[in-house]
Amino acid sequence: MIVDDSAVIRGLLTRALESDPQISIAASVQNGKIAVSTLERQKVDVVVLDIEMPVMDGMTALPLIIKTQPGVKVIMASTLTLKNAEISMQALQAGAADYIPKPTSTGSISTAGDFKRELTEKVKALGLAARGGTQAPVAVPAQTTASDTVVAKPVSAKRPIQLRPMPTMIPDIIAIGSSTGGPQALFEVMKSLSGKVTQPILITQHMPATFTKLLAEHISRVSGMTCNEATDGEAIVGGQAYVAPGDYHMVLEAEGGNKVIRLTQDPPENFCRPSVDPMLRSLSKIYGPKLLVIILTGMGSDGQRGSEVVTAAGGAVVAQDEATSVVWGMPGAVASDGLCSAVLPLKEIGPQVLKLVMRSAA
Repeated sequence: MIVDDSAVIRGLLTRALESDPQISIAASVQNGKIAVSTLERQKVDVVVLDIEMPVMDGMTALPLIIKTQPGVKVIMASTLTLKNAEISMQALQAGAADYIPKPTSTGSISTAGDFKRELTEKVKALGLAARGGTQAPVAVPAQTTASDTVVAKPVSAKRPIQLRPMPTMIPDIIAIGSSTGGPQALFEVMKSLSGKVTQPILITQHMPATFTKLLAEHISRVSGMTCNEATDGEAIVGGQAYVAPGDYHMVLEAEGGNKVIRLTQDPPENFCRPSVDPMLRSLSKIYGPKLLVIILTGMGSDGQRGSEVVTAAGGAVVAQDEATSVVWGMPGAVASDGLCSAVLPLKEIGPQVLKLVMRSAA
């Protein structure tokens, strides 16, 4: 269902979405009040919800939509202003699954390939999640034989995940990658780690520039940990977190005794900039087996190739499980590829990380 007060925008969004044969528009309405009324009579998987509308705006409608149809996935759509970015961040905390910044002109909605691709992919991924997803691997404990081969115990008809042994080396740095549903997951993990880890934390979340600065501010607010949008050339400090700015890859370089952040506009990877993969490659080169990676909810497979490099160097990867992920794309990719030492519910990730990074104090 599309909810926008502009008939022109509704029409353009409808044509963009219906160009994909896997998507059909159940309803197209002009404000939140009509949206809620429509949902009382008609089942939908995904709602694309505008923020600024007369009668009932998007933020007012959001909790009513979720209450009317529990399980429905809501994508907030807005023009990319600082005010709307802040409202979108609040909407994510209030239960929205994702957001998408609308192009600045109506013409670019129908002609901008990147916007059309992002919109259709998000709608399809969230629609699949709303319907319960697909058959996915099941994480099961691994056994280590005398030859150090990891064998997964088959416990269901689903293909089991092969888990790697957890490395014994204490990590010197933590890297987190996330996308769809990522802000909510990041808030949960960072609250668990705040004030308890001495390692620096580098975060790549798929977001445009206006959003990443706000994301860092929200992480600081909800966790109490110092978290900033990264700047080029700054040396990382233990116990602090750094968010990759929108439209820049964030990588790390060793300069003398310091580890320095570099921001690049190298080509997008996995259709993303920032992308998780370049961050992981750069960190693995410096830290080797002393790198701990966390892959949280998100569509696509960004982080998979980087995690291959990480595990080859002896580092560890922990992924969010399917049940607690908004979209089990990124974590599912690393889990299914046998790159993880643990696949956990969201609320167990922080405590598990603390066990790993605080073993030296035990």
